[in-house]
Amino acid sequence: MLLAVEQQRVDSNIPPVHAAGLDPAYIPGLVPVRPAGADGASEAGPEQSGEATPTDAAPAEEAFDAKAREDPAGEGDDGPVFEVSDRRGAIVADRAGITFRLDAEEAEFSWDEIGAVEIDTPRFGRRFGVTVYVSDRRWFQVDVEAPSRGVLKEWAAELDTVLDARFEEPEA
Repeated sequence: MLLAVEQQRVDSNIPPVHAAGLDPAYIPGLVPVRPAGADGASEAGPEQSGEATPTDAAPAEEAFDAKAREDPAGEGDDGPVFEVSDRRGAIVADRAGITFRLDAEEAEFSWDEIGAVEIDTPRFGRRFGVTVYVSDRRWFQVDVEAPSRGVLKEWAAELDTVLDARFEEPEA
């Protein structure tokens, strides 16, 4: 049975499942996801260990993310930055990678794991779409509504500048 273009599913038919066999530290609703650099936090003391309440964990994770985005490996190269948002979603492309936000969900992709980036500016409408391909079978897409149709071309040019800075091969 063939479906019309607007009825076809783009994503996988099987949703991802967190299992204890894949991530033994994952317990739904009980343990917040710890940042990768927080391995030494258990030696710090009870105030900075994993015993914080979930309300205290969110600002700490945000502070960690902000520090990681400021200077992840001590590099001084900032390069161009692209950031757009609307009432529900946001797209950020900086030296750390590309970040998608939709409502309360966030997905971060570092430049080394990104295989390709597709920019979608529709002929009609004001939706600016970006798709990040991380492998042959995995891609992630987010759309942001532009305030006007004229802004779409500006956004596409700005994001293209960031992508050119990251994906162009250095000349020998």
